[in-house]
Amino acid sequence: MTLYADLHVTRDAFRLDLDLTVEPGEVVALLGPNGAGKTTALRAIAGLLPITDGSIRLGDTLWDQPPRTFRSADHRPIGVVFQDYLLFDHLSALENVAFGLRARGTDKRTARAEAARWLNAVGLAEYAKTRPRSLSGGQAQRVALVRALATSPELLLLDEPLAALDASTTLHVRAELGQHLQRYPGRTLLVTHDPLDAMVLADRLVIVENGQIVQEGPPTEIARRPRTDYVAQLVGLNLYRGTADNTTVTLADGGTLTIATPSQGKVFVAFPPSAISLFTEPPTGTPRNTWPMQVAGIEQHAHTVRVRLIPHNTPAPATLLADITTAAVADLHLSPGQLLHATLKATEIQTYPA
Repeated sequence: MTLYADLHVTRDAFRLDLDLTVEPGEVVALLGPNGAGKTTALRAIAGLLPITDGSIRLGDTLWDQPPRTFRSADHRPIGVVFQDYLLFDHLSALENVAFGLRARGTDKRTARAEAARWLNAVGLAEYAKTRPRSLSGGQAQRVALVRALATSPELLLLDEPLAALDASTTLHVRAELGQHLQRYPGRTLLVTHDPLDAMVLADRLVIVENGQIVQEGPPTEIARRPRTDYVAQLVGLNLYRGTADNTTVTLADGGTLTIATPSQGKVFVAFPPSAISLFTEPPTGTPRNTWPMQVAGIEQHAHTVRVRLIPHNTPAPATLLADITTAAVADLHLSPGQLLHATLKATEIQTYPA
C-alpha cells in the first residue's frame, strides 16, 4: 500500500501545499530550510494537525479529508521519533519500548518480552532497567527508534532524529539508523535540514521551500543538478541561470560563461567551488572564463578555505565561490577587498535545462 498525502494547510500567513507519496520499503526525506513547512507536513501526516484541504490515505484507507474524515494519531498505524525523543523519564528503557505495545492492547508480559528483543537488537540489552536521564544521546535515540518500530507501524515518521546528537556520536548513529531503515518493510518519511542525513539515509529527496516542493528526485540527481540557490548551497555548487546559444551562456544576473558542450535555450549552469582558480595577476594563456573579482568574504570550509567573490567593474557571475588550500591563501596574501583574477575551465561546467 502506498501512502498518498495531498497536503494543504493554512496557518496565519503561511500556506503549505505538498503532494507526497511514499512506497513500501522507501525512505523519503523532506529537506528544506527552517520555516519551509517540513514539520507541519509531518504533523499533518501523523494526525497531530488536521489539514485544511486535500487528503491523506494509506492505500484505500482514508486518514484525513476535510470536512468529514479525520483519524486521530492513535488510530493511525504510525511510529514517530521526535527530535528530542520524548522518552518517558519515569519509565525504564524497557518500559518505554513496551509502552506502545501496551497501549495497543498487548499484555504486559508479551510487551516486555518484545521490548527486550528490540533492545537487544540495538545493543542496549544491558540498559533495559536504565532511565532515560542516565542514557547517552545515542542510546536515547536508539530507544526512541525501537519504541517506534516495536508496534510494527505501516509508516515511520522521523523528525530531525539526529539533531540532538553531538558530532562524535552522529556518524555512528546515522550508519546504525541506515541499517535499520534498510530492513524496515514499511514506509519512512524523514524530516531534516541536514543534507548529509538526507543523502545517506533517503532513497528520494523532496526539497521544500516556502511551503512548496521545488525539486524532487534521487539524492545523486539532486546533488548533480540543483535547481534552486538553497539546494546549490546544500550540495556545495555554484549555480546560475542563463540562456545558452551554442557554447555561450548569457547569465540572468550578468556576465557570460563559455561551456564545452553546445546548448540552446534556458539552462542552469553549475560547477564546484574547487573548479575556480585564483591569481593575483591576469593568467597567461587564453582561458575563456576569466573575470576580475573582489574578495567579499573568507571562511574555513571543511579542510579548505572558501572565498566569496563579487565582480569588479566588469560583467561576471554575481557571486562566485572558490575553494582553495590554506597554502594558496598564504601565496595570494588573501584579504577582504583584495582584487584577484578568477578562471574556470569550460570542461568543469555542467549545463542542464532550466
